[in-house]
Amino acid sequence: MKNEQCDLSTCFLCRHCIPEWKEVIAIKKNTLRFKKGEKLFAEGEKVKGIYLLYTGAAKVHKQWVDGKELIIRFTGPGDILGHRGWAAGDVYPVSATALEDSKACFVSNSFLESTLKADHAFTYTLMQLYAGELQKAELRMRNLALMEVKGRIAETLLELQASYGTTKNKYIRVPVTRQDIAAYAGTTYETVFKFLKALVHTKIIQVSGKSICINKPAKLQELVKNAK
Repeated sequence: MKNEQCDLSTCFLCRHCIPEWKEVIAIKKNTLRFKKGEKLFAEGEKVKGIYLLYTGAAKVHKQWVDGKELIIRFTGPGDILGHRGWAAGDVYPVSATALEDSKACFVSNSFLESTLKADHAFTYTLMQLYAGELQKAELRMRNLALMEVKGRIAETLLELQASYGTTKNKYIRVPVTRQDIAAYAGTTYETVFKFLKALVHTKIIQVSGKSICINKPAKLQELVKNAK
């Protein structure tokens, strides 16, 4: 569904562009709906533009060794998706899949290039984003190689809560499957299942279906620290 209304202030582009440019964005962008589990774009597809998440949540992921999936990051409202493909070449090097019903504004390659030429401050901000993501990616690769698996799972839970916040009942707002936790932590479903069961037994967390509530974040932080 195209050209739905958005507030022109939530997404990365609208937050960082010059005020005068928002009128142009309102004309040029397309706001699209995605159902839970639907791909915004797929690894290997031709790059046509970038996606700016307006509502909902999505995971950015790629194929890993032995056909397994590795989740690169979890995203929420205000985040930018597909920009690595735009910078890297003709195809997306990763996929993005909605974790819940979501809306995203799509901006074509040509309009993004026009924005970068017209708004140097936005160009600088986008460069900073790339630099920050590169640092985070390098740290994640280090942790996947050197951090103990329990620490990686504990860190994943803390990151999910930091990214998505909690409900009134203190559960992480976006339920994430055990398989997705494993794909982000670089481990197996079975390992995640056993470790979460142990965390429930010690009342560090509690679970309700796919939803997780962190009762003792300090204990998880301690596990992360000791695993490094």
